[in-house]
This record gives sequence, C-alpha cells and structure tokens, in this order.
Amino acid sequence: MADLLLFWHRRDLRLGDNVGLAAARDRTPQVIGVFCLDPGILKGDDVAPARVAYMIGCLKALQNSYAQAGGQLLILQGDPRKQISALAKALQADAVYWNRDVEPYSRQRDTEVVDALKAAGVEFRTTFWDQLLHEPGEVRTGAGDPYTVYTPFWRNWVKRSKAAPLPAPEGLKSLSAKQTEAAQQAGCIDLPSAADLGFAWENGFPIEPGEQAALERLEAFCDGDRDIATYDEQRNFPFVDGTSRLSAALKFGAVGIRTVWAAADATYKRSRSDETRDNIQTWQQELAWREFYQHVMYFFPELADGPYREPLKNFPWVNNEDHFAAWCEGRTGYPIVDAAMRQLNEIGWMHNRCRMIVASFLTKDLIVNWQWGEKYFMQHLVDGDLSANNGGWQWSASSGMDPKPLRIFNPASQAQKFDAEAEYIRQWVPELRSVDAGPLVTGKIGERDRSDYPAPIVDHKIQQALFKDKYKAQKG
Repeated sequence: MADLLLFWHRRDLRLGDNVGLAAARDRTPQVIGVFCLDPGILKGDDVAPARVAYMIGCLKALQNSYAQAGGQLLILQGDPRKQISALAKALQADAVYWNRDVEPYSRQRDTEVVDALKAAGVEFRTTFWDQLLHEPGEVRTGAGDPYTVYTPFWRNWVKRSKAAPLPAPEGLKSLSAKQTEAAQQAGCIDLPSAADLGFAWENGFPIEPGEQAALERLEAFCDGDRDIATYDEQRNFPFVDGTSRLSAALKFGAVGIRTVWAAADATYKRSRSDETRDNIQTWQQELAWREFYQHVMYFFPELADGPYREPLKNFPWVNNEDHFAAWCEGRTGYPIVDAAMRQLNEIGWMHNRCRMIVASFLTKDLIVNWQWGEKYFMQHLVDGDLSANNGGWQWSASSGMDPKPLRIFNPASQAQKFDAEAEYIRQWVPELRSVDAGPLVTGKIGERDRSDYPAPIVDHKIQQALFKDKYKAQKG
C-alpha cells in the first residue's frame, strides 16, 4: 500500500517551486495538503485584516490548485501542536512534511509539533528551506560567523549559484470517503472567510491572492521595457507604479523565491545595456535584503523583542501618545508623512520610500519608540513580515545592524526629491488638492490654504537636534 503523506503548508501557499512539497511528491502521489489556522497567530494584537484576507484568498486558490492536480487541501483550526499530530494519527499518515521558517514563534511551535508527532509515532521531515535562496548558515563571513552588515552579505550571497525552480507536482491523489470522514472527525473544516475569523477587509490588494496572480505579476514585471528594466530609476517615486508589488506574495509564498530569481536573472542575461542590467541588479539587491533580514532573525532572534545596538536599548523616548495618534491617523501636518499613513490605513500597503520617511519621522521627529511603529505597521500591512518589518524599523530607528546608524530623513527634502509635483500627496490628502506643489512638498502651507488640515505638530529642526542630543548622551 502506498504511503500517505501530509504536507503542512505555512508560508508556502502554492504547488509550484515548493521544496518540501516536491520532496513529498517524489516519495508518493498520495500527498494531502494541510493548513492550520493557528490562534497563536490569528489572536495576536498585531494581525492586519488585509493580511488575513489575502491569506484566505491564497488558500482558496491553493485548494483549487490541489483539486486540479487530483489532490486536496485540508483546513484545520486550532493549536497546530495538537491538530497536526491528531490528523496524522486519524488518517494513519506515514509522515508529515513541512518547510522550515526563521521566526522565533514558528521555530518553537515546530519543535513542539515534532514532539507531538514523535509521541504519536508519526514520521516527520522538516529539513527543507523553501522561502530562501540560501539557508541560514550557508552564507557566512570568512571567520565563519553570520553577517551583521548587508553589503558584505550581498557580495557573498550574489556570487553563489541559485537553485532552479521546481515544477508543480502532478498526479496527486485525494482521500477516500472513509478517510475524509476521519479527517472531519479530527477537526478538518471548510475554509472560512476572513470575516468568519473576525477580520473585515473590502479594500482590495496590491496584487490578487494566489499563485497564478503572483506568477502573472512576476512575468509582467520582468518581461516589459519599463518595470524591472527601469526599477532603480523609478522605485523611489511613490506616485509611480515602479515596484513589483510582489511583497505580499513573497510573504505568504504564493510565488517561489527560486522562480522569482530565475525570472529576474533571465531578464538580466538577455538585456543588452549596462543601464538595464544595473536596474535589474538593484531589484536583485532588494531580494538579498529580504534574505539578509531573515538570516539575521534566525541567528539573532532577540531582535524580535528589542534593539540590536546598545545605545538604543534604554533610549529615553518621549513617547507622546497624542503625537503617536496623529502619526497613525495621518494628521501630523507634514503632507508626505500624512499621505503615506493614509495610504497604509486605506489599502493596507505603503510605498517603500514612504515607509522609510514615516519611520524616520516617528523615531527622529516625534521621538517615539520604533516598536510602536513596528507594531502599527504589522496591524495594517498586507505584506507584514516580522523579519523585513523589524529590520526596516531598526534601520530607520538607528537601532539595527547598520554601519551608519544615525540617519535622519528631512520630510520636506524627501518630498521635494521624490514627489516634486505633489502628485502622491494630493492623491492621499484630498483636502490639499487645490494647493500648489511648492507649499505641499515644503510643508509651508498658508493658513488660507490649510482648510481643516493641521499645522505641523513638531518642528523638524528642533526635534532633530533633540534626538541627536539624546543619542549622543546615550552613547556616552
């Protein structure tokens, strides 16, 4: 009798280019997909409705993909430490496979799932790294240590050969009627909606959920004469659609990272100009940043709870709650900051240049603890990812692994450089649409033009000096 394997999906919501799933299919066609709606994640205070809705959309697409391949995806709801082993036992599964993760919660949970499977006498295979091109530990310094600075990491990382994408499994088999009944008795349910789980989201997504939508977006981004070929030139302008918008798909694994790299690399190799290749490599460097932050989170899990740099571990933040509320609501009186925060609140996504602008403003102008902003982002971002979000906030707050830690963005300078015609500001701050670009990008808006838009809640020059004084005193 052929083996029956369970493949536990987590942040790999696709069939194609899935390392662990491919290994399971190599063993037997009787591979049943499983996803567990984990209350340890869904009941946290940093869960974004947009992210849950996108995840459910990906799961719906994944169920359809399984059905088309002859298999099926089962849905569990509850503590995976109990649910996974109980389902495996109920189905008399020979083994459970899954891909590894870098996050502290996931690693601890997986250890406990392994213990439960051992107790149930069920085999497990958990050695697969699917979400990374190079697993943690593969890219190290000459001394054998993990990197803590991006640039040398990139130089080492990029010269290493990258694995090719894996094909989607075919000829899968589904459960018998008797097995299906056993699965239901073990807790399997129909896929709920985000609303069923208590999350309301109707504002759409930067990319539609699911593997097919992600692949189509990747192809469009890498195949045209604009997107990836002009990425370095266009990526910093928030009014321009110059980024891939694949971040949510990468967060949930709706597209495989080997597939992403292969598409970019193929475009690079067929490009005929150095300028185009430079643009493409800039995007590849962003993929390396994603991987760097995941490696860092793996080796330094304490980053999830606090700063990397000593001067910021007990920093005397001001933490004015009214200022923080104004920042959250996009009512700071700084148009570029407010536009970005309103974009986040409305569509669950924010342009990356603007993420840096608002993070610098919160930490360096309002002098509010970066962890407040980090949490707020996770409560709203459709692509919210612990490693990338934490790494970005620590970079902006001068608390992370940056050889030039004290970096302060001037909101007016950023707006003048990256939104010179105030197109982005006008899009997201409608009460200022009739105001000329000059006052909008400098922030010097006259009283007659201000309407009900607030005056600046702080003075950038004063706050910048205050932060520098605090930072210098903290460093001793």
